[in-house]
Amino acid sequence: MVKRLIQRYLPSLKSIQEKRSLRFFGSAIYAPTLWHFNRRSVASAFFIGIFCAFLPIPFQMVVAAFLSLLFRCNIPLSIALVWITNPVTMPFIFYFTYRVGCLLLQVPPHYSSVDLSLEGISVELARIWKPLYLGSIVSGIIISSFCYVMIRLYWRCNILYLWRKRRERRQSKLNR
Repeated sequence: MVKRLIQRYLPSLKSIQEKRSLRFFGSAIYAPTLWHFNRRSVASAFFIGIFCAFLPIPFQMVVAAFLSLLFRCNIPLSIALVWITNPVTMPFIFYFTYRVGCLLLQVPPHYSSVDLSLEGISVELARIWKPLYLGSIVSGIIISSFCYVMIRLYWRCNILYLWRKRRERRQSKLNR
């Protein structure tokens, strides 16, 4: 049940193979163990995908694919979860992580109007990069760890529920 729900929303192997950004991984990315859906693989993919989604870096999908290869977990799921930070959600997520970083570093948040020139953006980034990256890493670890635990628990509860239903069906057949 969980497996079918997750597989419905993931990209296919063929669509992943067509991504130019992932070709440098070679044939290792197509190992069957990296495409299986089991409790460990899916929970680890959630951890990696959500953690990479919180990193304010370009090419988050490539980082997620590399970490999935390194930790032998489900590649398409970890790549798909990176899209939690999309153009709509990115400002809210990174503002939240910036505020978390300011809180951890005990510095006041910096508010100013941003000059949208290259020089203006680089000046602002020089001011906020420490709290932004610290907050992103801490938030990413905490939220992805929470998701990892919740996926493991949900998967386990679902399996126990299915076993109980199977046992009830067997008992009802025996009682007839």
